[in-house]
Amino acid sequence: MATPLTAARLVAALKGEGCAVHEVSGWRTNNRNHKGPWGPVHGVMIHHTVTGPGTDVVDLIYHGHSALPGPLATGCITKDGVVHLTGNGRANHAGGGDGDVLNAVIGESYGTYPPATHEHDGSAGAVDGNARFYGWECENKGDGKDPWPSVQYKAIVKATAAICRAHGWGPKSAIGHLEWSDWKVDPRGFDMADFRRDVADALAHPAGLWEGEDPMPQYVNLGVTGGYRLAPGAWDSVEFTTEWADETGDHATGGSVFARGPARFSGSVSLHIDGLPTGAVVQARMSEYEGDQHRADHPIHEIVGTGGGTFAVLPLTKRLPSRRSMRVRLLNQAAVPVTVASAVLTVLVWKET
Repeated sequence: MATPLTAARLVAALKGEGCAVHEVSGWRTNNRNHKGPWGPVHGVMIHHTVTGPGTDVVDLIYHGHSALPGPLATGCITKDGVVHLTGNGRANHAGGGDGDVLNAVIGESYGTYPPATHEHDGSAGAVDGNARFYGWECENKGDGKDPWPSVQYKAIVKATAAICRAHGWGPKSAIGHLEWSDWKVDPRGFDMADFRRDVADALAHPAGLWEGEDPMPQYVNLGVTGGYRLAPGAWDSVEFTTEWADETGDHATGGSVFARGPARFSGSVSLHIDGLPTGAVVQARMSEYEGDQHRADHPIHEIVGTGGGTFAVLPLTKRLPSRRSMRVRLLNQAAVPVTVASAVLTVLVWKET
């Protein structure tokens, strides 16, 4: 059991944890306390907003809508990682849920997940979650496809850790709405057990020092499947005409760019060259561009002809600064044209901010 944090203590806890905080005008007196008690509090509940582009999501969480008056949460955490404080007190975010889950949260007595919930708002055995949980509404469509940017996810972890640290709670005081009500599915797109592990990691650090692990890399898989002629004597960028995967969105269809900075990447490109005479050489290298302007070259790899079909796998590993893009370029040093029969590029890209 815990007495709710004052507005000033909540702001201090969030800023101390390293959160970017926006205090929405009027939030300190925006609550539903006239409808029932606020506290004692026992935990933090995570939600997604089910909103897309064009929605003033912070205003929605502050004011609510015709069917559900605001505030709809303690705060709204937007995709840019800002914690917008929208309510100070009871908020319409949790609704009814399972008393067994509440007891498990109070005791932090469960394993990987709380016990399965069998209650929801209005069911016979439901208990009031609005009185007992802080709530973070987190900007996301909630379709399981809308991404959670690293800066946003880290802000959700830090904001949750801030409240837990201020109350002396552990990570099992944080649950998802789907773990409280059997009607709910939020948050979709990350697993609450993984989330609690990150909260635990943040709490194991002094306040404000947790930065999280590297985000999951994005997968890029491009190719040349139709083959093209490579004339002798000039460096030529490989134009990747096929996209099997382009999670970063950095490759324009038919273009040569496979990564844009700021980013780190690691992978390879597999080449099949036909018509390269035995002992003749095709050179390959990565080259950096800024727009269409060539800026820098990286070490050369030599592909030596074996007669007939020649195959090579070249490593692609580099950190790209901001405004730079990377291409693969080839130089045919043979006396005759050759054919690039296929090229398959596979890289993992860690986007940086």
